[in-house]
Amino acid sequence: MQDSKNKRMINADAKLQVIFAGKKQVSMFELAGIVNKHLK
Repeated sequence: MQDSKNKRMINADAKLQVIFAGKKQVSMFELAGIVNKHLK
């Protein structure tokens, strides 16, 4: 799901948008925070 032009961004499909709080795209830094919330 990595953006082809900006490798630091992740593009979300419909399932990931639920996890990404509705965002269509998040940065690698945001992704780390989102994943940590689901691991605790």
